[in-house]
Amino acid sequence: MTNFSDHQLYSMQKKKQTRKRFLILCLLWGFLGLQIVFVLPANSAQLREIQRRGNLIVAVKDNLRPLGFRDDQGNLQGLEIDLAQRLAQDLFEREDAVALQSVGNNDRLAAITSGRVDLAIAHLTATASRSRLVEFSIPYYADGTSLVSKTLGNIREIDNQQIAVLEGSSTLGEIKYRFPQARIINVPSYQAAKDLLDRNGAIAFAGDTSVLTGWVQTYPDYKLFPHLELRTNDLAIAMPKGLQYQELHQQVNNALLRYQQEKWLLSRVQYWGLPE
Repeated sequence: MTNFSDHQLYSMQKKKQTRKRFLILCLLWGFLGLQIVFVLPANSAQLREIQRRGNLIVAVKDNLRPLGFRDDQGNLQGLEIDLAQRLAQDLFEREDAVALQSVGNNDRLAAITSGRVDLAIAHLTATASRSRLVEFSIPYYADGTSLVSKTLGNIREIDNQQIAVLEGSSTLGEIKYRFPQARIINVPSYQAAKDLLDRNGAIAFAGDTSVLTGWVQTYPDYKLFPHLELRTNDLAIAMPKGLQYQELHQQVNNALLRYQQEKWLLSRVQYWGLPE
């Protein structure tokens, strides 16, 4: 019979407890792994499934003139709507073979990752962080930073003036760099920016060119000072990520290349009044 010292017994008990905890941890991870697999969303449709279905499901904006907005009759219009319809035309030879789903800014990527839509054409800038979740097409419009103003006569008048910028916007740093003497006023919304400008609380409002193009179309007493040459934000189509969607990625990218070569995209950009 083997005799163990107190120290040896204590050591053996510790090892036994460690093995027990390790087994419990492995079981727990296994359980969590099964749960994670269980709650993952259904796979997005691949190109052949979309073709069998007979229509393209696309997430779009419905409140962002001139990219995606509703006209007086409630119909969706805009550059991104045209693009969704043209892709459907190419795929099914019918531009009405598209189901448009309106989404908010916070739901654009989720609509893709959940498999709810096939594509998102919804004022999405292709960024590195977003590319971890979705696949982006080649750009269909090079957005930028612009200013709108009712009273500004020349861009050189900006220094020492007050400029409104959306809170948390990346535009803030760019405006500070471009106009170091300007005084920045953070505003919580576009409506708050307009109210501020209407009462002469600021001389201009800075934001995305595409958004501010819609601003001056809605409020023609404002003037657009486009593309301040600070940055280019490439708007792109968001698609499901994964090798199984390569056919879809290729179909979309080839179509966009063709639209560019045929000047169709340029003609729609001009039609909707966006700076080229």
